Amino acid sequence: MTTSADLLELSPVIPVVVLDDAAQAVPLARALLRGGIRVIELTLRTPAALSSIERIAAEVPDIVLGAGTVTAPEHAEQAARAGASFLVTPGTTDRVLDAVEDTGLPFLPGAATVSEAMRLAERGLTALKFFPAEAAGGVDHLKSVGGPLPGLRFCPTGGITVDTAPRYLALPNVGCVGGSWLTPKDALAAGDFDRIEALAKAAAAL
Repeated sequence: MTTSADLLELSPVIPVVVLDDAAQAVPLARALLRGGIRVIELTLRTPAALSSIERIAAEVPDIVLGAGTVTAPEHAEQAARAGASFLVTPGTTDRVLDAVEDTGLPFLPGAATVSEAMRLAERGLTALKFFPAEAAGGVDHLKSVGGPLPGLRFCPTGGITVDTAPRYLALPNVGCVGGSWLTPKDALAAGDFDRIEALAKAAAAL
């Protein structure tokens, strides 16, 4: 079974996806796979999110399917029931963390400060999401955190681009980055899945 630590090793980039139309979910997942990206974080930011997760889980079993933007306890159960195989939170409250742990799924809890990261480490959690990465200090922040907290590894997400991703990936405490640039809104709106495949190929090579 995939562990939380394993999530950081699946791909150099985890696509962070917002879908307004569940009909796009399966062709999007297939385009990412063709491009060499075998993991996706589908955010729970739209009414189409849960049905999108259901479709991908049923029709694209080769992709490791995560649900992101888990910000309430009920989100965790809903995402697990829809077929998500891991969960991601932008930040962490006790109630959300308990609900996520109760699903039994691997997860990446969000932390933006040293205190938040230490609190999660106290609960035995060592694979974390760093969000919002650029706004919260970016590469310099993670370099600084690596000294006092060498046992933690991160997936930074938020404001990262194909150009800045290599700077994060070069850090010893970064396993992967989260990026929304792989699935641009205009490409999704146009159904341009060839472009998404090409962006995935470039990201997989980072």
